Amino acid sequence: MTLSTLSIRLAWLWCLAMALPGCIDPYEPEAISSPPSYLVVDGFINTNGPTTIKLSRTYAIGSGTAKRPPAEGNATVTIESEAGPITRLQEGPVGTYTSPYLTLTPGRTYRLVVETQMGQYASEYVAAKTTPRIDSLPWQVQSTGVGIFINSHDDAGATQYYRWAFEETWEIIPPFQPVLEYKDGSLQRISVRYPTICWGNDLSSAIQISKTTALSKDVVANFPIRFLPILSPLLNERYSILVKQYALSKAEYEYWELLRKNTESIGSLFDPQPSQLTGNVRSLTNPGDLVLGFVGVQSETSQRIFISRAELPANWTNGTGYESCIPPDTVDTEFTSLAQAFGGGRLLPINQVPSGKKGAARFSASTLGCIDCRTRGTDVKPSFW
Repeated sequence: MTLSTLSIRLAWLWCLAMALPGCIDPYEPEAISSPPSYLVVDGFINTNGPTTIKLSRTYAIGSGTAKRPPAEGNATVTIESEAGPITRLQEGPVGTYTSPYLTLTPGRTYRLVVETQMGQYASEYVAAKTTPRIDSLPWQVQSTGVGIFINSHDDAGATQYYRWAFEETWEIIPPFQPVLEYKDGSLQRISVRYPTICWGNDLSSAIQISKTTALSKDVVANFPIRFLPILSPLLNERYSILVKQYALSKAEYEYWELLRKNTESIGSLFDPQPSQLTGNVRSLTNPGDLVLGFVGVQSETSQRIFISRAELPANWTNGTGYESCIPPDTVDTEFTSLAQAFGGGRLLPINQVPSGKKGAARFSASTLGCIDCRTRGTDVKPSFW
């Protein structure tokens, strides 16, 4: 090795060690800056109920587009059997298409046909499957929180491939109930009270699937659906989870499994590498165009459970979600005027507190997010509550 070669290598190692910006040239592939806009089809054909399909388009990560993918509106979406069209889905809101209640025949094949301004698309014909009922949703107090599980089975052995999704709802109790409000330059008794309770709501995001093909019986036992840590605000008062179950075909299961690996198992050297993901929807106008999504055909079964704070260990210190709000701020009129404190709307008055100083008034105060629980949910009581 010559001295000049050694010098070059030492200089390169120095750049790596110091991570100098000048030693690294940014790499921006053309695909990231200007990718094609692919159609995304999200949903399944419900054989025993209304079908909801959401259409959207892919977009460039650095395009400055809103966080949500752009919805594909003004499309014609139809459910077909091999004998012909069955029903057309109606749009509302934009990009979301819903059918009336349908009862389709198990074993027969159905598909989804989509017509947009960009062309016509169709999913493959898929045999309709009947999803078995959920046996139970047991939950268990563990050392660090609450685990929720699912039990299910199919005596006929016709399911074998399962997928679950859930919707959770919980009570939100705000820590403060103001008796004062700042209005017309002064503090007065509040005219409209803030809600004393709200309800939060969220949908599952993780892909949860399982198969029983390696078992002697088509049985799912204690599959973990949800884990809530001790400090979760969802457990502070009353919590509910609605679990939905779907029977998949083998091809649909493999689609969800690949999607899970691509989205949840990437990050370390030993994780599987991303794979090409498409689904069973094809462009009839331009067969070479990529379409994302898998339209399965199955019924949906569901079950709901409730967990109340009284059912949990008494020595647990649950989180409320309002920890940063305690204690409230204070406003002392000896140092701050009411207009300075409450005129901008950042702080809201709660109540008057002893000041300890003659001629001065002191008030507790906090931000809207610590007072109005509607910033974290809705004050409309769910129909199932």
